[in-house]
Amino acid sequence: MTDARPQVVRAGRPALTRLLGTLAPDAFARDHWGHTLHLADVEDRGGDEFTDLFSLDAVDELVSDRALRTPFLRVAKDGSTLPESTFTSSGGTGAGMPDQADDSRLLRLFADGSTIVLQGLHRTWSPIRAFAADLADDLGSPVQVNAYVTPAANQGFDDHYDVHDVFVLQVSGTKRWALRQPVLPQPLRSQPWTDRREEVAAAAREPAYLETTLRPGDCLYLPRGWIHSARAMGEVSTHLTIGVHAWTRHHVARAALDLVGAGLGDESDVRQSLPLGVDLSSPDGWGADVEQVRSTLLRRLRDLPAEELAAVLHEDQRRSARPAPVRPLAQAAAAEQLGADDAVVLRGHLAATLREHGDRVGVVSRVAEFTLPASYRPALERLLQADPVVVRDLGGLAGLDEAGAVDLARGLLRRGVACLPEQSPGPG
Repeated sequence: MTDARPQVVRAGRPALTRLLGTLAPDAFARDHWGHTLHLADVEDRGGDEFTDLFSLDAVDELVSDRALRTPFLRVAKDGSTLPESTFTSSGGTGAGMPDQADDSRLLRLFADGSTIVLQGLHRTWSPIRAFAADLADDLGSPVQVNAYVTPAANQGFDDHYDVHDVFVLQVSGTKRWALRQPVLPQPLRSQPWTDRREEVAAAAREPAYLETTLRPGDCLYLPRGWIHSARAMGEVSTHLTIGVHAWTRHHVARAALDLVGAGLGDESDVRQSLPLGVDLSSPDGWGADVEQVRSTLLRRLRDLPAEELAAVLHEDQRRSARPAPVRPLAQAAAAEQLGADDAVVLRGHLAATLREHGDRVGVVSRVAEFTLPASYRPALERLLQADPVVVRDLGGLAGLDEAGAVDLARGLLRRGVACLPEQSPGPG
């Protein structure tokens, strides 16, 4: 069983290019990705101030009109996160969930110097959702987006480091950043800054590697592990942090070990019992068994097919994000009214692949897994090119008449794999 997918290329990595300004993506990958700061100011970026992505009005709408709930919202002051009960309350009769944002409490806290943190904006705010999905495709790694809204002359968090890379997009106001080199380069998610609190505090007392004031439209790339703190200047400051959860060699190692471990039951030498009366507190009596196991593990690691490892990691990548949104009622209506002269397109950010299943072809994606007759493969390959295709032409590639073509396309729409062209932002 093998994966096959026509390559969908986002020429120039447009979302990443938007953040980098005059720096080419290839140069960023070589000179900065994962290890070195990069600052693109608003002039480098052609005057783009990210106004299409977020604003102070968006903050007010989210916390006042959208019944936002925790953990999509938190509040911090003087380096500490406040209890949820201080900024949430029930929605009243018929909406009694107690963890909804309370705009009156947020007003008082913000006026008193607290920072409002809006989390998971890649799920709750449409312009950011679309941009984040495009950026994830450009980077090959999943992303998350938070917003930090800080009153004038206040600081939400003390010096710390993150366990993911960050792009900081200044949206409104100005914020002064102090940046220091890592005490632990490229930390994993299991190695948070709180485990090295004293080292971080000591580093924060040393002169900063870089101090800079971000203005609207400035974009700072901060690799994981870099110590940082930020303080709003003379006005309300809003910035977006795009957290990039980069795939690492550690992911590869863990996947390899899982695959090797899963196959150890096939090794007769490993299935043998340890000596009668074994004392597991000391290896003196079973040292030879350790060597046998070690030898077997090394052999299986050496012989592990890279294709098996790739299949596991690809599935992890597929599960790490969601496809472009689809409107269920509109999609169902579109499927019902579909005609042979209409066009369909692969749903955006679907991460779809084809697999061989004997006399059938399997479709695997973020939303569905199913098989179709093998004769449909040319049609599916055409759909996976992520360009619009007329229903009649799609059916022709599968050897279907007009009615069969409509049935095929209608089924793909109802499964959420295809949609109408105007409904699908981003590549497949």
